[in-house]
Amino acid sequence: MKIKIINKSTHDLPHYETVASAGMDLRANISESRVLKPLERSIVGTGLFIELPVGLEAQVRPRSGLAAKKGITVLNAPGTIDADYRGEIGVILVNLSNEEFTIHNGERIAQLVIAKHERAEWVQAEELSSTDRGEGGFGSTGTK
Repeated sequence: MKIKIINKSTHDLPHYETVASAGMDLRANISESRVLKPLERSIVGTGLFIELPVGLEAQVRPRSGLAAKKGITVLNAPGTIDADYRGEIGVILVNLSNEEFTIHNGERIAQLVIAKHERAEWVQAEELSSTDRGEGGFGSTGTK
C-alpha cells in the first residue's frame, strides 16, 4: 500500500528493519536534547505528516528495548492516528524509571504500525448471548 508522507525532519523516512517487521521506528525530531525526569512526560515531535486512506489507522507503540532497558514508554500506548489527522506525528513519552533520560535528535523513540480497522454500528438489545466466561473479567481466567 502507498501512503502519502511529508518529511520535515532531518532524518530518513521510517522503514521496516526486517522483512517480517510489523512496525517502523519513529525518530525524535528536536532542535536540542531534552531530559525526561522520572515520571515526567513529554510530547516529542517526529517531523512527519501522513495522509492515511479511510479504513486505516497508524498506531504509535513503544519500542520494547527502550521500555525494558530504560523504562521509557509511550504513555497512551498505542496512540492512534486517524485517517483524517493531518498534523505532525507526536509521541507522548513517559519516563517510568528512577533515572533521568535524555532524548537526542534522531533517537528511535517509538514505532509506527499501520492497521486496518472496522467501523461498528450499534444494535440495541435487551440481552446478550451467554458464554462460559460470562461476566468474569480482570483475571477471571487465572494466571496459569
